[in-house]
Parts: sequence; structure tokens; C-alpha cells
Amino acid sequence: MTNATDRRQIVELVNEARTAGARLRRICDELGIGLNTYRRWSTGSEDQRPHASRPTPSHALTQSERQAVLDACHRREFASLPPAQIVARLLDDEQTYLASESTFYRILHAAGEQRRRGRQSAPRHKGPPRRHRADHPNAVWSWDVTYLPTLVRGQFFYLYLIVDIYSRKIVGYEVFESENMANSAQVIQRAVLREQCGHRPLVLHGDNGAAMKGSTIHAKLEELGVTPSHSRARVSNDDAYSESLFRTCKYHPAFPVAGFTDLSDARKWVRQFVSWYNEQHRHSEIRYVTPAQRHAGQDRAILARRHALYQVARAQHPARWSGNTRNWQPIGTVWLNPEKEISITHDQKVLEAA
Repeated sequence: MTNATDRRQIVELVNEARTAGARLRRICDELGIGLNTYRRWSTGSEDQRPHASRPTPSHALTQSERQAVLDACHRREFASLPPAQIVARLLDDEQTYLASESTFYRILHAAGEQRRRGRQSAPRHKGPPRRHRADHPNAVWSWDVTYLPTLVRGQFFYLYLIVDIYSRKIVGYEVFESENMANSAQVIQRAVLREQCGHRPLVLHGDNGAAMKGSTIHAKLEELGVTPSHSRARVSNDDAYSESLFRTCKYHPAFPVAGFTDLSDARKWVRQFVSWYNEQHRHSEIRYVTPAQRHAGQDRAILARRHALYQVARAQHPARWSGNTRNWQPIGTVWLNPEKEISITHDQKVLEAA
């Protein structure tokens, strides 16, 4: 059912398209509404469907049958079970069919009893994620820790990675035998000193692990002039940059799936991976320049040369190009957890085309 606000917006768009010369029937067909529907909406008539009187179906449950469903749900042995479990137990233990699962749900909802029936608490709205904007390198960093397998079953090493979300460059890394606040503080300090960005506006975003938000970490961040930021509790995709980087790492063709022999072996492999990732890997999210090139501000000149070569190629063989050349414009501002943009609906695209 289309609400009043959407109806007014659709009418305005249709009128605009008609003013531009589009046919009313074609517009309505593309929007999936009838001509009479448009005429009714354009006069401002209220939708009467919510006020319509609908007779009770002849096969509807009687009041006594509905009460039997509620009584079954109120039984002690069924008090913590969802309707699907109750229906199955009634069929198996008592050879009784009262109603379908969906009818159970509808009756419970009408009685104000449709809620989580077990001990597990209902899901709670966690609020919006932390959002940070990066207009240049060393403005926002993302960091996390992941396991590295060893040849010994159940034994792991811990890989720390810190990535600059603006350039995608790995600015800090290390492999340890354990995950703790002391190791975390050490990795952060080395990264800040290497990038020479202490006591500058810098946000370090991580998850809620104990090794990432303890007192030792916060003391070190305060000492370095870094602002801490954390994901929402039990939300895995608030730190997408680090999660994506870990996937690139572990799906690298040279990653030793069988495991590392020792700590020295793991550190050597990670050092080679970081060098490849920063210096050779053309990252798809930054127009296929390397993270090191973008971090150093070289991406604009590289992309400008690519654009010029495309223009030369198009001028030599214009028939081979059906549209514009590839977009080699540098990526601008980068957001951590950006707000979702309101996309243009299909109906608006149709009206613009018309």
C-alpha cells in the first residue's frame, strides 16, 4: 500500500514528465500503476482500503479455537518454545492439530504475546556505527588481530595489522605468540613513529577486544596523541577495512594454508606480504594504484597519465569506443562506515528517461 507522501511524490514526478512531453499511459505503465489510480491520487482522494469493511472468512478459526491455541502456548512445558516446536510436539505427543505455525504467530501477536519465548534476550538496536572521514593519509587508521595457523594443531600466532583507510597502506604490522595489550601498544607506537604522525589529528579504529581497549592501550594512545574509536559490540562489519585486508592476506596464493613452522617463519612471510601489498598490489578501491603510491600522493600524476593514454587510444580508433573512457579520476574523501546514500529509485530513472 502506497502511503500519502509517496503518492504525492509520484504525482509530482508524473506531472513533471508529462510537462516534458511524455505520454501519461507510458509513464503509468512504467510505474506499475493504472490511469485511474493516477487520476485518483492527483485529486487528493484518500485511500479507502484501510477503512474497508471485510467480512470474516467462513473458514476462520472460532473464538474457542483461538483460545485453545493460546491455552497450548500457556502450558508450562511449552512456555519457552516457539510455535514451530509447539505444533510439532502436539502432533507427535498428542496427535492433535490446532492450527498452523503462522496462525499460532498471528494469534499470539493479536493477544500481545508475540515476543521471544526463551531466555535469550531480544535483539537490541545498537545505534549508528562510528563514522570517520579521511581526506589525506594518516587521518584514520583501522586495526585488528587475526590468527595465523601453525603446524601444531590448536596453536596459533597473532598477526597485528594497521591499515590507513585513505591510502589502504599497511602502516603497522607484527606477529606475536600471544595477544595482549603490551603487544598492541608496541605495534601502535612503532606505526606512529614510522609515519611521524604523533600528536596530529589521527583516529585509530578497532573492535572491542580486550587487547584493543584496555587501560594500557588508552594510556599509550593518549601519550601519542591518537584518538581511539571502537566498533559496536558484537557487530562484525564496523571495521570493514581490516576484515577486507585479512581476507586479501589469507587468500594470497603464497599463504601457507598448512601453517607456519615457527614465529620466525611467520614474521618473514608477513614482511614479504606487506611489501608486496604496499608496493606492488594495484588496489581496486583506489583506481588500481598501489597503496604506497596513494599514500605518497603519487596517484594523481599516475592516473592523469593513464587518462591521457586512453584519450590517445580513443582518438586513434574512435569506432572502438561506444562511450566515455574509463574513469581515472583520483578517489577523494574516504569514509569509515559512511551513511547510506539515498539511491535514485527505478521510478525516478524512468521519469527522467521519459
